[in-house]
Amino acid sequence: MDPVRNPFAPGAGQRPPELAGRQRELKAFEVVLERVAKGRPERSLVLIGLRGVGKTVLLSELRSMAMRRGWGTGKIEARPDADLRRPLSAALHRAIRDLAVRHRAPERIDEVLGVLKAFALRANRSDARMRDRWQPGIDVPPAQGRADSGDIEIDLVELLTDVAELGADVGTGVAVLVDEMQDLGPGDVSALCAACHELSQSGAPLVVVGAGLPHVPTVLSASKSYSERLFRYTRIDRLDRDDADLAVLAPIEREEAGIREDALDTLFDMSGGYPYFVQAYGKAAWDAAPADPITVEDVRVAAPEAEAELAVGFFGSRYERATPAEREYLRAMAELTEGRDEPASSADVAVYLGRKPSSLSPARDSLMKKGLVYSSERGHIAFTVPHFGHYLRTRAEE
Repeated sequence: MDPVRNPFAPGAGQRPPELAGRQRELKAFEVVLERVAKGRPERSLVLIGLRGVGKTVLLSELRSMAMRRGWGTGKIEARPDADLRRPLSAALHRAIRDLAVRHRAPERIDEVLGVLKAFALRANRSDARMRDRWQPGIDVPPAQGRADSGDIEIDLVELLTDVAELGADVGTGVAVLVDEMQDLGPGDVSALCAACHELSQSGAPLVVVGAGLPHVPTVLSASKSYSERLFRYTRIDRLDRDDADLAVLAPIEREEAGIREDALDTLFDMSGGYPYFVQAYGKAAWDAAPADPITVEDVRVAAPEAEAELAVGFFGSRYERATPAEREYLRAMAELTEGRDEPASSADVAVYLGRKPSSLSPARDSLMKKGLVYSSERGHIAFTVPHFGHYLRTRAEE
């Protein structure tokens, strides 16, 4: 098979050639866009799921849908070591520029840009030297007394209110997309919830669309008790058999090639239906096939190549971030679950390692902050990465 024509695309956040199994979420967002544009109340949306299920891809697709309807959009990726002001300022600057092309009053655009600049400049420390101060690249003077108090909660409410009103001026709306939502700091989470609460009460045409790991609802509710009523949580999971087959068959058939039914069976078993793995095994199988159609033997021959790529780019890069104590905890989880994608009891991990549960808390909490594990239910911990337990057990046997 010609490797140049290989249609599969395993990559972080990279759109697969066939976005299978996500029609329900896309249709639901169409309704959100319609309702918000008509001034009807609608909750913001948060996509939750394990790594490799396509949350980032879907987030980008939702952004494209909003843009096609003339909405102003801005996207950020939260980071545990950075606050919200600076990346959000850049994202909202993009959203305002989207709206500016349709707005008939340049002075109104400049007014909101001034508020945005005032908000952005508060990202600088008060004791920072002039040459070290970040400049947001907005060519209007900063507003005075609006979104510049230094209190992120007050400032964000004021800023998003003004940006939403700009969307209302042109008869559309604004979508703020936040990836890796679990990495927002406590103060930023609280501010975002407060802003969404204020905007939902006023009916302003602005929605926040977040994406993150399964424990995002817990992160939000720990900040504001009313957060569970602010957001509509949509769980993004692995593909069922029909959708996984479509994700493989459609791009192959567009290249006027084929794959045998038993090869599809094996590919699904190996990938578990996780979109990232489907792409990885599909790409390797295409490259391994000497002729059309792809056979079950081609998939089996290709499997080590796909697994080697996953071991380096998907599993290994995350494992390397863990300290020796954290790796010990991860390996214990893998052994207790026998490599399956199931939660492990925190108490059982302590017994397995012959340690007191309290002595393992620092390692567990650090792994959660690094996004390697999450609390699936009280007293239980699970991997955020599918097949990670299997990878760890395989690694231990080498």
